[in-house]
Amino acid sequence: MIRGIPEVRLIGADGSQIGVVPLLQAQDMAREKDLDLVEISPTANPPVCKVMDYGKYVFQQKKKQSEAKKKQKVIVVKEVQFRPRIDDHDFDFKKNNIVRFLQHGDKVKASIRFRGREMTHMELGRAVLDRLLSEIKEFGAPENANPDVQGNRMTMVISPVK
Repeated sequence: MIRGIPEVRLIGADGSQIGVVPLLQAQDMAREKDLDLVEISPTANPPVCKVMDYGKYVFQQKKKQSEAKKKQKVIVVKEVQFRPRIDDHDFDFKKNNIVRFLQHGDKVKASIRFRGREMTHMELGRAVLDRLLSEIKEFGAPENANPDVQGNRMTMVISPVK
Protein backbone atom coordinates (compact mmCIF):
# COMPACT_ATOMS: atom_id res chain seq x y z
CA MET A 1 0.00 0.00 0.00
CA ILE A 2 1.10 3.56 -0.64
CA ARG A 3 1.91 4.90 2.84
CA GLY A 4 -0.93 2.96 4.44
CA ILE A 5 -3.65 4.34 2.16
CA PRO A 6 -6.25 1.65 1.35
CA GLU A 7 -8.05 3.42 -1.55
CA VAL A 8 -7.05 5.53 -4.54
CA ARG A 9 -8.94 7.51 -7.17
CA LEU A 10 -8.11 5.68 -10.40
CA ILE A 11 -7.80 7.00 -13.94
CA GLY A 12 -7.71 4.40 -16.70
CA ALA A 13 -5.08 4.03 -19.42
CA ASP A 14 -7.39 5.77 -21.91
CA GLY A 15 -7.94 8.73 -19.54
CA SER A 16 -11.38 7.67 -18.33
CA GLN A 17 -12.38 8.15 -14.67
CA ILE A 18 -12.77 4.73 -13.07
CA GLY A 19 -13.47 6.07 -9.58
CA VAL A 20 -12.35 5.27 -6.04
CA VAL A 21 -11.08 1.68 -5.82
CA PRO A 22 -8.98 -0.30 -3.33
CA LEU A 23 -5.24 -0.02 -3.95
CA LEU A 24 -4.76 -3.76 -4.53
CA GLN A 25 -7.50 -3.78 -7.16
CA ALA A 26 -5.86 -0.80 -8.93
CA GLN A 27 -2.50 -2.62 -8.95
CA ASP A 28 -4.17 -5.75 -10.38
CA MET A 29 -5.83 -3.69 -13.14
CA ALA A 30 -2.46 -2.22 -14.09
CA ARG A 31 -0.80 -5.67 -14.15
CA GLU A 32 -3.58 -7.08 -16.37
CA LYS A 33 -2.89 -4.43 -19.00
CA ASP A 34 0.91 -4.81 -18.62
CA LEU A 35 1.21 -1.16 -17.49
CA ASP A 36 2.30 0.69 -14.33
CA LEU A 37 0.24 2.32 -11.58
CA VAL A 38 1.58 5.89 -11.27
CA GLU A 39 0.68 8.23 -8.43
CA ILE A 40 -0.28 11.55 -10.09
CA SER A 41 -1.48 13.63 -7.13
CA PRO A 42 -0.31 12.36 -3.73
CA THR A 43 -1.79 15.29 -1.78
CA ALA A 44 -5.38 14.68 -2.91
CA ASN A 45 -7.78 12.78 -0.66
CA PRO A 46 -7.78 9.94 -1.76
CA PRO A 47 -4.56 10.08 -3.85
CA VAL A 48 -5.02 10.10 -7.63
CA CYS A 49 -3.33 7.28 -9.55
CA LYS A 50 -3.27 6.51 -13.26
CA VAL A 51 -2.69 3.33 -15.20
CA MET A 52 0.04 4.16 -17.75
CA ASP A 53 3.42 3.19 -19.16
CA TYR A 54 5.82 4.94 -16.76
CA GLY A 55 8.75 4.95 -19.21
CA LYS A 56 6.63 6.69 -21.83
CA TYR A 57 5.43 9.19 -19.18
CA VAL A 58 9.01 10.08 -18.18
CA PHE A 59 9.96 10.45 -21.86
CA GLN A 60 7.04 12.83 -22.50
CA GLN A 61 7.92 14.92 -19.41
CA LYS A 62 11.53 15.31 -20.62
CA LYS A 63 10.29 16.22 -24.09
CA LYS A 64 8.02 18.94 -22.64
CA GLN A 65 10.91 20.34 -20.60
CA SER A 66 13.22 20.48 -23.62
CA GLU A 67 10.51 22.23 -25.68
CA ALA A 68 10.06 24.83 -22.94
CA LYS A 69 13.83 25.32 -22.81
CA LYS A 70 13.99 25.95 -26.56
CA LYS A 71 11.32 28.66 -26.36
CA GLN A 72 12.94 30.71 -23.58
CA LYS A 73 15.26 33.56 -24.53
CA VAL A 74 18.51 33.98 -22.65
CA ILE A 75 19.24 37.65 -22.02
CA VAL A 76 22.92 38.51 -22.17
CA VAL A 77 24.40 41.71 -20.75
CA LYS A 78 27.10 43.12 -23.03
CA GLU A 79 29.46 45.75 -21.64
CA VAL A 80 30.83 48.67 -23.66
CA GLN A 81 33.41 50.94 -22.02
CA PHE A 82 33.81 54.63 -22.72
CA ARG A 83 36.21 57.33 -21.52
CA PRO A 84 35.09 60.84 -20.53
CA ARG A 85 37.04 62.49 -23.35
CA ILE A 86 36.21 60.01 -26.13
CA ASP A 87 36.79 60.94 -29.77
CA ASP A 88 33.75 61.27 -32.08
CA HIS A 89 34.75 58.36 -34.32
CA ASP A 90 35.35 56.04 -31.34
CA PHE A 91 32.02 57.11 -29.84
CA ASP A 92 30.16 56.38 -33.10
CA PHE A 93 31.85 52.98 -33.45
CA LYS A 94 30.87 51.94 -29.91
CA LYS A 95 27.38 53.41 -30.34
CA ASN A 96 26.87 51.26 -33.47
CA ASN A 97 27.93 48.17 -31.52
CA ILE A 98 25.41 49.04 -28.79
CA VAL A 99 22.65 49.46 -31.39
CA ARG A 100 23.52 46.04 -32.85
CA PHE A 101 23.42 44.42 -29.40
CA LEU A 102 20.06 46.03 -28.59
CA GLN A 103 18.56 44.93 -31.92
CA HIS A 104 19.70 41.40 -31.16
CA GLY A 105 17.73 41.58 -27.88
CA ASP A 106 20.64 41.83 -25.44
CA LYS A 107 20.99 44.34 -22.62
CA VAL A 108 23.97 46.69 -22.70
CA LYS A 109 25.97 47.99 -19.76
CA ALA A 110 27.57 51.27 -20.80
CA SER A 111 30.39 52.16 -18.42
CA ILE A 112 32.66 55.17 -18.26
CA ARG A 113 36.05 54.68 -16.64
CA PHE A 114 37.71 57.66 -15.00
CA ARG A 115 41.46 57.86 -14.36
CA GLY A 116 43.37 60.20 -12.07
CA ARG A 117 42.16 63.79 -12.16
CA GLU A 118 39.22 62.87 -14.40
CA MET A 119 37.40 61.87 -11.20
CA THR A 120 36.87 65.55 -10.38
CA HIS A 121 34.94 66.03 -13.65
CA MET A 122 32.14 63.47 -13.38
CA GLU A 123 29.89 65.76 -15.44
CA LEU A 124 31.97 64.88 -18.54
CA GLY A 125 31.07 61.21 -18.09
CA ARG A 126 27.42 62.09 -17.51
CA ALA A 127 27.48 64.13 -20.74
CA VAL A 128 28.83 61.12 -22.68
CA LEU A 129 26.01 58.91 -21.32
CA ASP A 130 23.37 61.57 -22.09
CA ARG A 131 24.68 61.87 -25.66
CA LEU A 132 24.60 58.08 -26.03
CA LEU A 133 21.02 57.84 -24.73
CA SER A 134 19.81 60.61 -27.02
CA GLU A 135 21.33 58.89 -30.08
CA ILE A 136 19.98 55.38 -29.35
CA LYS A 137 16.58 56.27 -27.86
CA GLU A 138 14.64 54.38 -30.58
CA PHE A 139 16.58 51.16 -29.89
CA GLY A 140 16.94 51.14 -26.09
CA ALA A 141 16.01 52.83 -22.84
CA PRO A 142 17.92 53.03 -19.55
CA GLU A 143 16.73 50.82 -16.68
CA ASN A 144 17.52 53.55 -14.12
CA ALA A 145 17.25 57.29 -14.69
CA ASN A 146 20.57 58.05 -12.97
CA PRO A 147 23.85 56.26 -13.71
CA ASP A 148 25.41 54.18 -10.94
CA VAL A 149 28.80 55.43 -9.68
CA GLN A 150 31.11 52.90 -8.01
CA GLY A 151 34.70 53.88 -7.43
CA ASN A 152 36.19 55.12 -10.69
CA ARG A 153 33.31 53.84 -12.88
CA MET A 154 29.97 55.28 -13.90
CA THR A 155 27.63 52.63 -15.32
CA MET A 156 24.17 52.52 -16.86
CA VAL A 157 22.26 49.44 -18.04
CA ILE A 158 20.27 49.91 -21.24
CA SER A 159 17.43 47.54 -22.16
CA PRO A 160 16.15 46.99 -25.71
CA VAL A 161 12.85 48.66 -26.61
CA LYS A 162 10.15 46.13 -27.48
